[in-house]
Amino acid sequence: MKTLFIALLSLLPLLGLAQQTPPAYQLSTHILDISRGLPAPGVTVRLERYDVAKKTWSSVAEKQTDAAGRIADFLPTAGQKTPATGTYRLTFLTKPYFAAQQQTSFYPFIEVVFELTDGAHYHVPITLSAFGYSTYRGS
Repeated sequence: MKTLFIALLSLLPLLGLAQQTPPAYQLSTHILDISRGLPAPGVTVRLERYDVAKKTWSSVAEKQTDAAGRIADFLPTAGQKTPATGTYRLTFLTKPYFAAQQQTSFYPFIEVVFELTDGAHYHVPITLSAFGYSTYRGS
């Protein structure tokens, strides 16, 4: 009986009944340089929030992509009573990245504007080349 009880308890995470730990950060991003087939490290990315009443953008954070082309820690959730909702903008400063590779690029920076509507984790990656980019809502 005890063995059966332990076996059933071990299945709870698979059934979605166990309490899940919320992510420590609400927003992450990733840059993949598709012209090289590699992550894009060292790219500065700015995060701003739009103030609807003032019709202005305010700085939230500025970080650089790591060796894997990622920034995992935008908008911390720890200690926050309400999720960060609203309209946000990520600005990827791509010109210095391509200049460091002695490559010209068409886009000196890329702005991606999006809306956070709840406390879910949002992942906003881009695929990048010197003359194009694409973005989507990832997971």
